[in-house]
Amino acid sequence: QLRLSVPLRLPAMIKRIAQTAGFTGLLAALLLTLLQSLWVAPLILQAETYEKPAASEVHEHADMAMPAHEHDAEAWEPEDGWQRVLSTTGGNLVVAVGFALMLAGLYTLRAPTRTSQGLLWGLAGYAVFCLAPTMGLPPELPGTAAADLLQRQLWWVSTAASTAVGIALLVFGKHWALKVLGVAILVVPHIFGAPQPLVHSSLAPEALESQFKIAAQLTNLAFWLALGVISAWLFRRKAEGQYSA
Repeated sequence: QLRLSVPLRLPAMIKRIAQTAGFTGLLAALLLTLLQSLWVAPLILQAETYEKPAASEVHEHADMAMPAHEHDAEAWEPEDGWQRVLSTTGGNLVVAVGFALMLAGLYTLRAPTRTSQGLLWGLAGYAVFCLAPTMGLPPELPGTAAADLLQRQLWWVSTAASTAVGIALLVFGKHWALKVLGVAILVVPHIFGAPQPLVHSSLAPEALESQFKIAAQLTNLAFWLALGVISAWLFRRKAEGQYSA
């Protein structure tokens, strides 16, 4: 009987995870795109206006390099706004479904007993993938100097991984030593520090940078909270429907 029940339950579990991730990812991606279009994208477009005069100056000294730059910039002009929204929506959908799959998979190990618990999972995801990495590598506007891309990617991945492990030990660790270890793992990447450019410079005004950082953080926070609540609600609903059937 046990051998028969496991194969029968596994497809239902996979179906529940896929359905939860699909619907959650779609709704969260639409919300993220809406917030980005209303708040984040206008700040990026404003920053690009400061980047263009500097680009025209460089053009006088590098005629071969600038046509490609100007072509890329023109591809994202306001008159082609629908292309920007469509591309952003597609990228957000892929990311949102991926994160929702991760949450739904975790729910199979520790299922939420209330939909409100999804807020906690959403906050944890925000801390892992947004808050902790941006403490060392804040979101940047066009025209901002940055360190080597590979070094930044490695630090981002290691920071997200250590934050996930640290939070897991703090929340689920039974012994105080595990919680102390969790705190240590949380702070290690920030002790080493994120890679930084040799010279910090930005073409956009400092006030615009501050607005962009706030907008990016709050937008991602709303995205993760929505991701957590919607996924928890759908996962519980699918589970109740399965058991009632």
